[in-house]
Amino acid sequence: MTYESLYHGSITDPERFWAEIADEIHWFERPRQILSKDDQGLDRWFKGGMLNTCHLALDYHVANGRAGQTALIYDSPVTQTCEKYTYGQLLDETSRLAGALQSLSVEKGDRVIIYMPMVPQVVFAMLACARLGAVHSVVFGGF
Repeated sequence: MTYESLYHGSITDPERFWAEIADEIHWFERPRQILSKDDQGLDRWFKGGMLNTCHLALDYHVANGRAGQTALIYDSPVTQTCEKYTYGQLLDETSRLAGALQSLSVEKGDRVIIYMPMVPQVVFAMLACARLGAVHSVVFGGF
């Protein structure tokens, strides 16, 4: 498939196109409807579907044999530091931070501000928030 053919399919029959894409995603609950209209006439996608971006970014890959594969490379020219994290390590760090946030009563729908420099722990924090269903906003700590 070429980019042009994919693009054409997404424009000419978007519902079919996105239904095929949705088949490639590991859903907790599959959508009941791919495309629908809300009360205001706005398009709504994947009605009834439920997924978790942290699960898709980490758990799915660990469960499918990629636990030892590099998932994150931190290379800082400022501190002359280079660190690599596997999917398994990233899942462990993220899960522990999600547990810590949960112990502070962070839950689905809460808002969390992440104020840190550009270090691997920022990724752990973003994924931990996604794991819990909390909305996060990253503020670069260098400001």
